[in-house]
Amino acid sequence: MEQQVEGIIRKTAEEMLWLLQHPPLYTAGTSAKSTDLLNSQGFPVYQTGRGGEYTYHGIGQAVGYVMLDLHRYQQDVRWYICTLEQWLIDTLAAFDVKGERRAGRVGIWVETPDGVEEKIAAIGVRLRRWVTFHGVSLNVNPDLQHFQGIVPCGIKEFGVTSLHALGVDASLEEVFTVMENVFKKTFIRRESVRALMPH
Repeated sequence: MEQQVEGIIRKTAEEMLWLLQHPPLYTAGTSAKSTDLLNSQGFPVYQTGRGGEYTYHGIGQAVGYVMLDLHRYQQDVRWYICTLEQWLIDTLAAFDVKGERRAGRVGIWVETPDGVEEKIAAIGVRLRRWVTFHGVSLNVNPDLQHFQGIVPCGIKEFGVTSLHALGVDASLEEVFTVMENVFKKTFIRRESVRALMPH
């Protein structure tokens, strides 16, 4: 990702969207507090350059790394974050799930059938010379117990959920396909973005 971003800055590489899943691991953003790592559960813990705090990545979670040159869109961080949020909201809507923003809380939230608010998608980004990297994660069917090793994104008051926990029996591949299609419709210069799908 670092190499791709440097290439985009130098105009020697294409903008890129990577859709993938990670083995179980925790990542710490630039605002992470050491006290929010409760129990690593034996998983690797990586320091990253993205914004935000601790998050979990694992099997069954759709991760989208977005590398765009915002000179070609809007040089506006708020616009970019809002557009990433809309990408996730529209992806969830394709599976009849209502994803929502919450003031003061990063990510996308849903209301469970019990009336409880839980987080279903996270956002953590970084920009270098207006080129974006890192991105989003959407819980399709990860082991939700693995989130208990951290305080996700520094938010203690709310839990996390997934599409499967909400009764949506979608495969990771189906979610990747929807994410790719919605991404192309969401970003204005979509013809310049080439998605690399995992094998």
